Amino acid sequence: MIKRLGRQPWVLASIGTLMAVYLKLVYRTNRFVIDPEGVHERSEQDLPVIVAMWHGQHFMVPFAKPAHWPAKVMISRSADGEVNAIAARKLGLGLIRASGGKNARQIKKRGGMRGFIEALRALKEGYSIAMTADVPKGPARKSGVGIVQLAKHSGRPVLPVAVATSRSIELNSWDKASVNLPFGRGSIAVSDLIWVPADADDDTLEEYRLKVEEGLNAATKRAYELVGRADG
Repeated sequence: MIKRLGRQPWVLASIGTLMAVYLKLVYRTNRFVIDPEGVHERSEQDLPVIVAMWHGQHFMVPFAKPAHWPAKVMISRSADGEVNAIAARKLGLGLIRASGGKNARQIKKRGGMRGFIEALRALKEGYSIAMTADVPKGPARKSGVGIVQLAKHSGRPVLPVAVATSRSIELNSWDKASVNLPFGRGSIAVSDLIWVPADADDDTLEEYRLKVEEGLNAATKRAYELVGRADG
């Protein structure tokens, strides 16, 4: 009964709304810095971009976006995803309900191909797309190839982004999830844009997949350094 209750739309909507309120509190009560300084202004000419983030480190990423950048976020169609989707909508983001997988069956089940096409269309219309680079459920912080495929076919660059706070609760989950806490210091770290060639073959895509991994790990390490912590 508890499991069924937890999947009721009104329960999910309430949790998602509370999550959005809480994340706004965290953002407003932490003193945030951006690294490198002026990165948003320099990125304007390259919009739209594909914002890459790690699972478990994604909760505060909506606040890394300037308010005037139109953006959509790709979120799974699971119950947990529904909560995240409600929170994202409350934070002003558009939605693409899909996720990747480790094989063709998972991709089909999770709406990955439809989401890919929808993301291509949104990028063409000028929306930046935010998506987790790693595939649930693990291994953590290993980029899938989907994000570089999207960059290849859209002609838009990948922008690795990480957000950290000086106070957080680290969960023992597959994605090393970090629950950010209020009343501290925060940081938004961005790595260099990654442009994937339109004619990239499988070997080249693997090279750029690793570049996304490296860019995200570097951004994450830098974000934690800026708040005086080791990477979680």
